[in-house]
Amino acid sequence: MTDIDPRTFLTALFRCAVKAADPRDAIASHLPEPPKGRTVVVGAGKAASRMAAALESLWDGPLEGVVIDRHGKVTPTRNIRVVQAAHPVPDQAGLSGSRALLDAVSGLSPDDLVIALISGGGSSLLPLPGGELSFEDEIAVNRALLRSGAPIGSMNVVRKHISGIKGGRLAKAAAPARVVSLLVSDVAGDDPAMVASGPTVPDGTTPQDALDIIAEYRMSLPEKVMAHLGSPAAIAPKPDDPDLARNSAVIIASARTSLHAAADLARSMGITPVVLSDAIEGEAKDIGRMHAAMAREVAGFDQPFEKPVVMLSGGETTVTLAEGPYGRGGRNTEFLLSLARGIEGCEGVHALAADTDGIDGSEDNAGAFADGHSLSRMRGAGVDPKKALCRHDAWTAFSAIGDLFITGQTGTNVNDFRAILIR
Repeated sequence: MTDIDPRTFLTALFRCAVKAADPRDAIASHLPEPPKGRTVVVGAGKAASRMAAALESLWDGPLEGVVIDRHGKVTPTRNIRVVQAAHPVPDQAGLSGSRALLDAVSGLSPDDLVIALISGGGSSLLPLPGGELSFEDEIAVNRALLRSGAPIGSMNVVRKHISGIKGGRLAKAAAPARVVSLLVSDVAGDDPAMVASGPTVPDGTTPQDALDIIAEYRMSLPEKVMAHLGSPAAIAPKPDDPDLARNSAVIIASARTSLHAAADLARSMGITPVVLSDAIEGEAKDIGRMHAAMAREVAGFDQPFEKPVVMLSGGETTVTLAEGPYGRGGRNTEFLLSLARGIEGCEGVHALAADTDGIDGSEDNAGAFADGHSLSRMRGAGVDPKKALCRHDAWTAFSAIGDLFITGQTGTNVNDFRAILIR
């Protein structure tokens, strides 16, 4: 079906990918057995309220608890309280919410069950400084991480070792109750311990691993933070901790599932799909150039794939911020602006890149559309694409030509979705 409108096609693929990550369907097939005692629900992330509402509709028995979602539109719940907090930089509401989660799991018995609903974005929504650190120290670390260009896995190693709730500490606080964690993954490789910095899932990383990451990405952190990482307070619970022996964790939705659902839809519409990877990381502008080079090869020489084809990829790119001034943008619009430079003048290439949570960075769009004529339209609108990319101002560039992709918050998060159609 080569005559389909490219943006209609790409939008359909995105919506299919998001639907495949809908927490309700995923939770329905992963419900634990009801306990003899109480069932307490805790959670955090960009899908937290949607997951909580889904669990309420599916659970046969009483539920109580609290989850943390970000500011903005949330899914209403009946019995589970929803706290709203800031993302990507934590706020006091998140701090209060983290304490509420710890309160919710305190004093439980072996007959009680904790269901943890964890999704991407939970790291920022669960601020609670460990040891003698202050809230301001944790914010300083978070800002440094966001500027560093480190991949999300590395960022989360640092976060869990300065925290009083991440790195399995929430599960430790719930002992001797059993904890079942249902996870919507936004991390490459779908390691349960890395989703939202693993508040209910311990792993084998150490404070020294955090220090090595800080050195590798040349982060400048407060002296108190560095001292904390050299203290026993930074050591998180280990996977062999006997208090966690009865616990379990399962990934119920991920980028892989979503990309393959989109691929099936493309195939049904007569376009051959190729899933490049669900775990692509790196600088957004570099990944954009790489995708552009592949698109040009396909468009010009039918190599390595024959037209018509749609190339799909996921993962999470990064944007490293040097000294300002900066413009407005997120990693998906930055990826697209770089890609647009690489495919300028190339006919038959159309792309969509968007965050599956509906918000690219901290702006109001999920992502944007690009094609071989995007740059000429930007110049016609008075925007210099090269300068916009240098200033991390991709939102302004795509806004100027009306090519932002706006969906609103989706209630899930399996990270970036990229689709490049070559006809």
